[in-house]
This record gives sequence, C-alpha cells and structure tokens, in this order.
Amino acid sequence: MRIDAHQHFWRYAAREYGWIDERMGRIARDFLPGDLAPELAALGFDGCIAVQARASAVENEFLLALAREHAFVRGIVGWVDLCAPAVAGELEHLAADERFKGVRHLVQDEPDERFLLRPDFLRGVAHLARFGLAYDLLVHPRHLEVARRFAARFPEQVLVLDHLAKPAIARGERDPWERQFRALAELPHVVCKLSGLVTEARWNAWQPADFRFYLDSALDAFGEERLLFGSDWPVCLLAAASYRRVAELVLDWAAELSPAAREKLFGLNAARIYRLA
Repeated sequence: MRIDAHQHFWRYAAREYGWIDERMGRIARDFLPGDLAPELAALGFDGCIAVQARASAVENEFLLALAREHAFVRGIVGWVDLCAPAVAGELEHLAADERFKGVRHLVQDEPDERFLLRPDFLRGVAHLARFGLAYDLLVHPRHLEVARRFAARFPEQVLVLDHLAKPAIARGERDPWERQFRALAELPHVVCKLSGLVTEARWNAWQPADFRFYLDSALDAFGEERLLFGSDWPVCLLAAASYRRVAELVLDWAAELSPAAREKLFGLNAARIYRLA
C-alpha cells in the first residue's frame, strides 16, 4: 500500500480561502479528485488522505462526499470546533463514518501563540481518543515548545505533526527549530509528516540538497516507525513544477533507506496511524 498522507481538495471561492493571497494565483482554482488521480497513479500510489483547508464544518461533508465517490480517497482529516461545549456529540457523529480519520485546527493562524493550551481546546482534544481519531498539529517553529507541552498532556492520543512544523528552509535555519523539534519527537505518541517542505524553501528555485538536513533530522528524531510521506498537493504547486517533482524529492532521499523503511514511510505507517482498511 502506497499512500499520500497529506493533500487537499477544494472548489475555489476567494471568500472561503482567504489564505490564498495574491502570490498564490496558481492554486486559485478548483482542485478535485479527478486532478489528483492521474498524479497518484503515475507514481504507483494507491490512495491519499484528504486534509481540511478551511475552518468550517461544511468542509467535513464536502470531503466525506468526495471520499464516498472516489475510493482512492482513503480517509479525511476534517475540522471541528474543538472549543465548542457540544464537541463530543459532533465527534461521535463524524466518527460514525469510517472515512473520518482525524481532526485538524489551523493553530498556525491563531493570534494566541499558546492556543494549544487553552482549557476549552484541551477539553475538546481530550474526546478524540475515545472515538479513535488522530489530531494533526499545524504549527510554526515558534509554537514547538507549547506543542510539546500540549502533547505531553495526551499520552494516549495519536498526534501527527504536519510539515515538520515548517522550518525556515529558505534561510537554512536550524536552531532553535531542531532542538525543539527533537524534544517533541521524544514523545512516542507523536508522529511526523514529511510534507509541506517545498513551500518553506525558495519557491521554484530550491535544490534537493536544501532539504537533506531537515529530512535526516526527522528520520533521526522520529525513526522509521513514525514518519509519513505527504505531498501537500496542490499547495506544493506554488513552489514546484509538478506533483511528481515533490514526490520524487522524498522518494530519492528515501532510496538510501531499507525496503522495509520505505514501505513504512510511503504507506504502512499512514495505514496504521489513520486506521485505513
């Protein structure tokens, strides 16, 4: 099984996707399963995990409908207002659909840099494990210390760090990202997606060598059992010419790993973590 564990679908409307700014005209259009299917097939991928791209309950029904129609969409990571008093009922409703695999909140956009430690948010996250749902962590390097404290509160909860916490690859920054990234990795219930890297590099001017330190650090910190490949398509198209180039960046780096480690990275870990059939 080969799985892209992180990509997005949308029917574009400027009012719904305000984070797509004037620099991002290339992705200011619809991106749907019919666009992704040939890209996956060309590289031998069997399926994908669709991740929310807007903070709206409507997003869940949109993504679930696509997953019901397209079998290669193996699961979705949706959005739920985890601060809402009635969040447990909403999670129970969504988890009744086997395609609903997890929840993500756009913590990187919250003005409160300690948002992860808000009491109402913590109460919401505490319900996820009961329904077998993962939580995807979307943060910047400045949030990593708070993210470690947050993660330590939930030792039974599967936590998935997206995009290596977005290190500043374009500037070659390593510290304090590396130190705090490794501290988070010490918690065994946290896993990490090798995703979203090209958009943190020099758009359309990066070289594979730019990522070596960050990929090697992720492998050393998390080990082969806790890494997942994700393309971050179509956002990755802002910084790369094609889906293939993004995927081959990680495929080529992983060529030095054992066959068993590559199988885990490109599918088996995602199948375990997101409970894929």
